[in-house]
Amino acid sequence: MEIKSVGVIGAGQMGNGIAHVMALSGYQVQLNDISQDSLDKAVALITKNLDRQVSREKISGEDRDAALGRISATLNLSDVAKTDLVIEAATEREDVKNKIFEALLPDLGENTILTSNTSSISITRLASRTDRPEKFMGFHFMNPVPIMQLVELIRGIATDQETYEACLGVVQRLGKTAASAEDFPAFIVNRILIPMINEACYTLYEGVGNVNSIDMAMKLGANHPMGPLELADFIGLDTCLAIMNVLHDGLADTKYRPCPLLTKYVEAGWLGRKTQRGFYDYRGETPVPTR
Repeated sequence: MEIKSVGVIGAGQMGNGIAHVMALSGYQVQLNDISQDSLDKAVALITKNLDRQVSREKISGEDRDAALGRISATLNLSDVAKTDLVIEAATEREDVKNKIFEALLPDLGENTILTSNTSSISITRLASRTDRPEKFMGFHFMNPVPIMQLVELIRGIATDQETYEACLGVVQRLGKTAASAEDFPAFIVNRILIPMINEACYTLYEGVGNVNSIDMAMKLGANHPMGPLELADFIGLDTCLAIMNVLHDGLADTKYRPCPLLTKYVEAGWLGRKTQRGFYDYRGETPVPTR
């Protein structure tokens, strides 16, 4: 099963990164979003990031120009449906993802593989809403996509070996490393990472330490490159909360209970870097802890 073209649904933080690495690796890319403004911003950001790679001599100017020439921005899902591999990278809501896959179905090619970049939602359940559960799997990139080397490949209960091997081949062509995960809530990375972030929220909530001391402790005491609260702001507190809810609902274990303080920040709209406030306030020259 040779994959030559890739459709990416969602032009946000993950989607534009996926389009970037796919185009740079020689795939024809259809980048889709419901907003033309989002598409324009995504292409501008991809161009900026490719320019940065040229300035650091990671790629040549010819590589950059060729990659940009392989990306087509489209508002029409039917354009995406004609590709060999579809990667859904929309918001982390199951109802939204289901509507996208249902809208794709009438125009899909016979052999088109469907995948989701979901960080936690059941692949088996998403696949069951399509006409090809055997050609459906999880394709979970890490953020930021051009830099992070890991891709989680998650098989649903019906995913066939041919589909897995085709997706594995794409990961290898990207020069990244695949980790195979079973279809359980949050898979591998987020099953371990997000509860750690949630525990850091509890440590703050219970007054064991403030934002600075918690992040400094984990950076200097555990050699983490970024503190857990700083990392939560980078991921997005709404995404962290959504994953904790998936873990709590899916595994019915009280150890996955979302921290009330994390919930409160999300209710306030303080979602981290993307809203300029989270555990840190980013509106000044340097980030300032909010607690």
